Amino acid sequence: MTEGDGSGFTEPIVERYLELGLAVGRHIDGFVDAYYGPPALARRVDAEPIRPPAQLADAARRLVGELDADTSLEPGRRRWIRGQAAGLHVSASKLAGEAINYEDEVEACYGVRPRRVEEDELAAAHRLLASALPGRGPLASRLIEWRESHAIPVNKLEAAVRSLADELRERTDALFGLPEGEGIVWELVTNEPWAGFNYYLGGLQSRVAINTDLPVLSTSLVHLVAHEAYPGHHTEHSLKEVGLVRHRQQAEETIFLVGTPQCLLAEGLADLGAEVLLGPRPEPTVASHLRPMGIRYDTDVVARVAQAGEGLIGLRGNVALLLHKDGADPDVAIDYLSRWGLQSRPRAAKTVEFLMNPTWRAYMTCYVEGLPLCRRFVAGEPGRFRRLLTEQLLPADLAA
Repeated sequence: MTEGDGSGFTEPIVERYLELGLAVGRHIDGFVDAYYGPPALARRVDAEPIRPPAQLADAARRLVGELDADTSLEPGRRRWIRGQAAGLHVSASKLAGEAINYEDEVEACYGVRPRRVEEDELAAAHRLLASALPGRGPLASRLIEWRESHAIPVNKLEAAVRSLADELRERTDALFGLPEGEGIVWELVTNEPWAGFNYYLGGLQSRVAINTDLPVLSTSLVHLVAHEAYPGHHTEHSLKEVGLVRHRQQAEETIFLVGTPQCLLAEGLADLGAEVLLGPRPEPTVASHLRPMGIRYDTDVVARVAQAGEGLIGLRGNVALLLHKDGADPDVAIDYLSRWGLQSRPRAAKTVEFLMNPTWRAYMTCYVEGLPLCRRFVAGEPGRFRRLLTEQLLPADLAA
């Protein structure tokens, strides 16, 4: 991107990447998660007739080939854009009617292959949860009752979010440094398939929406705030806007596209965020914010349940494979998730709704595989987490 007004490019190949991402996004609602690049380019794409999917697939294929042959871009940067373009090619090819099985789709888009968690592992997590929870009776009903008893009244939710966000922002600034002028507007929404969403607007600003279709639980609130804001999505976008876009003129960072490797690392680092700031046991800090507001938060039990429930993290990947590889009926998937995830049917149905959405069906792998990949890479070192926030990395870079 040209220094100054951001209206032009120094690398035509980067312009073609942005143009192609915007063009595919005209076919897929939500595919362009964020764009704050040159407005003239977006206006031009919007003014053109919608390009046929087969034409877009061909353009993506050519772009990947050009990147393979390119010698003008720095090698690491070229590899990163090439990984993004390969994901774009998969999405455009699917639009054009090309068949691709679910596992190949996930691997081509996100750089990792989905895997099932053995039910023996899930059963072991159930035994740990049974020991962690107070009371007697069937585990599922005990856990559901305990979870739902931590529902935050909607009239207290915004204050709780802001209180936690203020502390997490201070800690993020102390550890990693936040750019001057960054900011977030929070809002409560309904009728969405996700629990929370960061809309990055550019100019170091985000709008973060929290879905209240189902009651938001105090047991997961710190994760939600850290994930969407500090040190998660908002922090990553802000630091990369300053460091990569403004200082290094890397215009490819002005677009964030579903179906590409950047999503897996973004979700992984966001899921790791609360742990990086507060350590493996954030419960005392969370309690200090929520209890004065009269919001229930059983500190000791929350800690035991969180630790015991680690073995269920990969369960959502099983459900995705059940739906999209095995061809199971959604009701079968809801029953499976209710049973093994120890969830109420409405919460299980909400997860399956997300997995059935055409935009998001392969996206679940970003949560299932992103967190362990980023956790292994960071290994408790804030400096390595800073790399996730500020550098162009691919999943293969973390696994090396």
